[in-house]
Amino acid sequence: MSLSIAIIQFPGSNTERETLMACRRVGLSPVEFLWNEPAETLSTFDGYIIVGGFAYEDRSRAGIIAALDPIMNQVKIEATSGKPVLGICNGAQILVESGLVPGLKNHRVGVALTDNKRVKSGNVVGVGYYNTWANLQMSVSPERCAFTRHLKMGDFITIPLAHGEGRFIIPDKLLGKMIANDQAVYRYSDDNGDVVDEFPTNPNGSMHNLSAVCNPQGNVMAMMPHPERTENGDVIFSSMKEFIELGNPVTDHVLSYNRSHYKVKKYASDRDATEWLVDMIITDNEAASVEGALNKLGLDVKVTRQTHWEIGTNGDADTILKKIDDSGELYNSNKEFISEVDGGENTISFLVRQKDDVLSRATFEALKERFEIKGLCSLKRGVRWNLTVNGGNIDTVSQNILDTHILFNPLSQECYEIN
Repeated sequence: MSLSIAIIQFPGSNTERETLMACRRVGLSPVEFLWNEPAETLSTFDGYIIVGGFAYEDRSRAGIIAALDPIMNQVKIEATSGKPVLGICNGAQILVESGLVPGLKNHRVGVALTDNKRVKSGNVVGVGYYNTWANLQMSVSPERCAFTRHLKMGDFITIPLAHGEGRFIIPDKLLGKMIANDQAVYRYSDDNGDVVDEFPTNPNGSMHNLSAVCNPQGNVMAMMPHPERTENGDVIFSSMKEFIELGNPVTDHVLSYNRSHYKVKKYASDRDATEWLVDMIITDNEAASVEGALNKLGLDVKVTRQTHWEIGTNGDADTILKKIDDSGELYNSNKEFISEVDGGENTISFLVRQKDDVLSRATFEALKERFEIKGLCSLKRGVRWNLTVNGGNIDTVSQNILDTHILFNPLSQECYEIN
């Protein structure tokens, strides 16, 4: 029996070839499927893999624009029917942002995949994009998930990873329920199979050393490392094949968790700090992509975006700010410039910041240590989103936009309304 697998690609996906090869190695029949093909034809496939890469160039946040694409509505339908869905790296980010994982009611967002943070002995030793080989220990029984059937609990496989936003963030109470529910499928371990929660064993700072998690029924899995890039990962795909051959034997697990509704705060600036707003000289493709995604959802808005820096100083502020400006650390003068507030009639603005702002921390340390700038006390980075509503009630439209989570993930980011 030929088992057809849709290899789903978005603009910016780039690992389809490796995924096709991995599927063929285990006897699956993969077919490339683009995001703009008729979504209803997905129903003809036996399973689905959302490949890695940089869908929509990770604009706004990795995975979010693809997660709002109409094709994902059909993926949700197919997943509900029990068919297997695997998201690899960027595909995992898409599954998380679409709510398919961890599988809360109505696909509510319950997990974030955010900026890497490499921690050793309590110290942050690195941030940002990172690639290496990692050990993934299987932490559930073989029958628990569509992608675990050809390993035993405690076995580990060694496969590559390469990402900048791969750190799993989950509320403690929800994480506890997922662990009890055997949804913490694969965890990073060392060469002895021991799960050690620090770098290099944990390569990105993920909670509970998570490298892959599944939904309650076990047929959907979000996995950050790349099993398709090595034959070591073939057991993931052969397990998927067996799952389909057995008639998609989903489990009867359920996951119940009520996360309180996120309330946007009013932004209050630090009066002793200086605020810089940075604009693009060239076209801001990130803002254009967010605007296009919202327009597709029927929200008639114009979107602009500005990087927001809040700089705390002690001493001669003008001198300190001049040194910071000359360093080139806060913006690229070849394509960016310090600007003014971008707003106007029927415009509402939101400031989005990382809860754990590893980028600001790294930049702060560089300015203090490498550039030896004295008098710099604090540094906070965010993105100011300016939304001009062209039609409809501004409060209703802005709330509808917030509900899409296109601007922020409430698990990893804070959102403030700017008056």
